[in-house]
Amino acid sequence: MEKLLCDIPASRLKSYQLAGRQQKPEGTIVGVQGIEIGGDQFVVMAGPCAVESYDQLVATAKIVQSSGATILRGGAFKPRSSPFAFQGMEEEGLKILWEARKITGLPVVTEVMDTRQVELVNDYTDIFQIGSRNMQNFPLLKEISKADKPVLFKRGLGATLDEYLQASEYILQGNEKVILCERGIRTFETSTRNTLDLNAIPMLKHLSHLPVIVDPSHGTGHRWMVGPMARAAMAAGADGILVEVHHNPEEALCDGHQSLHPEEFERMMHDLQVIGEAIGKKILIPEKETA
Repeated sequence: MEKLLCDIPASRLKSYQLAGRQQKPEGTIVGVQGIEIGGDQFVVMAGPCAVESYDQLVATAKIVQSSGATILRGGAFKPRSSPFAFQGMEEEGLKILWEARKITGLPVVTEVMDTRQVELVNDYTDIFQIGSRNMQNFPLLKEISKADKPVLFKRGLGATLDEYLQASEYILQGNEKVILCERGIRTFETSTRNTLDLNAIPMLKHLSHLPVIVDPSHGTGHRWMVGPMARAAMAAGADGILVEVHHNPEEALCDGHQSLHPEEFERMMHDLQVIGEAIGKKILIPEKETA
């Protein structure tokens, strides 16, 4: 590990007092309901961008579970660029998430946007998500640091890795269960929603002891690109992915264009299983029941 750290400037090592690799050379594994994020398992968090109804979420939850996802994602509070766009079902959405959790047994991850929501969201989630827009919402990060639950911490759309890791330390001061998430950054390129920074995976692994997952849905904005970028993320050393899946993307209230159809998600999971076997990352896909 000394050899691994020797090319990191001393100024950088000092900046990452809690997140730095030197603090925990063996790396951190974040556990949630028996699932280990940061170990040999490749963790797939999947589900719709937003909770839209009970039927929609439960149907999608069963679909992603049957194809091998181990964590259910779904937004109850939605930070949208336009105030006229769908803002989420809020507390009712959280209740539906919890119902889907009870039906499938999948732990859930959902976004918290404001310090005033932390207590409420805590009652209905297994993993807090801090979205890109809130990466440097320091009052929120300080509040989340008091929670005893894992935190999926997304990189800001214009943040350097230095800024990102230093922001993570606001959470790490009280909560060591931080999972980094690369979700694409804003560049001059307009053909994709964001530019998915795959460089960030090995660099974050080099600089930090925290597990790293990738969001190829927001990273590209095109459903046909999600599979290739998920495969690339796995090959580059990511510990998992966060993917948007919808049982009927054409009718989705948000981000339908980047949400996978069920059959696309199933195909992607089988592709990931093949790559995992080659690089030593486990991804288990349940066997389909035959009539």
